[in-house]
Amino acid sequence: MISRPRLLNHGPATGRWFISAQIFLHCSPRPRVLYTVLEHMAPTRKSNRAIPIAIWGAALILVVLAVYAVRTLSRVKVGVFTAQAAYRDLTLTSSTTGKVEPIDEFPAHALVAGQVEQIYVDPMQKVRAGQLLLKMDDTDALARLASATSALRAAELAASDIEQGGTQDERNTYAADLSRATLQRQQDAAALAALKKLQQQGAASPDELLAAQHRIAVDDVTLRGIQQHSTQRYGQADRARAEAELADARAAVAAAQSGYSSVDIRTPITGTVYYLPVSQYDYVDAGEDLVYVANLTRLRITAYFDEPEIGLLAAGQPVTITWEAEPGKTWYGHVSLAPTTIISYGTRNVGECFIDVDDATESLKPDANVTVTVTTAQHPHVLSLPREALHYEGTQPYVFRVVNNRLVRTNVATGIINLKDFEVVHGLSEGDIVALNATTPRELSQGLEVVPTPADR
Repeated sequence: MISRPRLLNHGPATGRWFISAQIFLHCSPRPRVLYTVLEHMAPTRKSNRAIPIAIWGAALILVVLAVYAVRTLSRVKVGVFTAQAAYRDLTLTSSTTGKVEPIDEFPAHALVAGQVEQIYVDPMQKVRAGQLLLKMDDTDALARLASATSALRAAELAASDIEQGGTQDERNTYAADLSRATLQRQQDAAALAALKKLQQQGAASPDELLAAQHRIAVDDVTLRGIQQHSTQRYGQADRARAEAELADARAAVAAAQSGYSSVDIRTPITGTVYYLPVSQYDYVDAGEDLVYVANLTRLRITAYFDEPEIGLLAAGQPVTITWEAEPGKTWYGHVSLAPTTIISYGTRNVGECFIDVDDATESLKPDANVTVTVTTAQHPHVLSLPREALHYEGTQPYVFRVVNNRLVRTNVATGIINLKDFEVVHGLSEGDIVALNATTPRELSQGLEVVPTPADR
């Protein structure tokens, strides 16, 4: 800042006057005086005429000094935080949430409605394969099994009757009818033979012979009718219906037997009882949960990754797992099956990924909602810098190197980029100093004079 010129009286004893002007530089909290102009003035008429000249001269000097001050201010150095290009191990990760599920699990449900008669296990109890867990009241199950068995016997008998042409009584009736018709046919045939002999002797008329032949024809029709009725009473449609009814009856018996056998709930696997929602004497409807058993050392996580991240996932990639219910604890696993298709999950397009837990213990519970972090890429000992140092112009990445306290724009090629660092494939060397950002709200630019300050890492 330039002070206004002032007229100063050096003292009444001397009678001398001076013009004084000072230039202050406000480039620091405390102003500095750059220059002071003093011009002697005498209280004479001649000196009075010289006053304007002195003032203009002083003003010219002040303008020159002002230009100098502005140039000095424009060359103020900008403070920047810097980092040094160095070799580090870089990883690229992708995180999402998932749900824990047992790989080996036995969920027992009530196949039929009934009462819980007895419970033999407690929650979190370890059990062996085949061990009895609980027992249901078997009264209804026995009644259903008896009814189904009776229906099966009736269906089997009906199918047998159709296959043999009818019931035993019907077959006996057919046999008797056939025997009588056969005997009648034999008698009528004998009578016809006798009439033929009599006709040859002239003792029987042609009408009597025709009547006897008619009786033989009627007997043949009767015999064929009885034989067809006994062997062809039922058609193909009747047989198909009987077979369908028999199959339904067998299925009903199988269901009833299964329901009866489910009265005793036994586990087919060795594991831990981790869910037991019923108590003794509870009445449960068909389909309700009774008890869940699982091997809690073999767990799998179903996780859903957003579509842009799916291409980075592959089977075998390492995974870290955390659960808010166990703060500070970490489990480890691997991707067992990468997403094979895109599905809609709420408002998201995601890929379903399966993750096997390698160090599962009973502390990680089934159905827990966990956070999984998949390491999708690992580059050991690569040249890297903090991500704040990276800039883009279009698709071209670049950084600002600090050379002799000035910024030099340098194009680079990058490898993996994570949330904190990025890999420098080429464009920089180990030890290069690169600007991160300014200590004040100032944009970095080519040639900017800076005061570097190493950033904390």
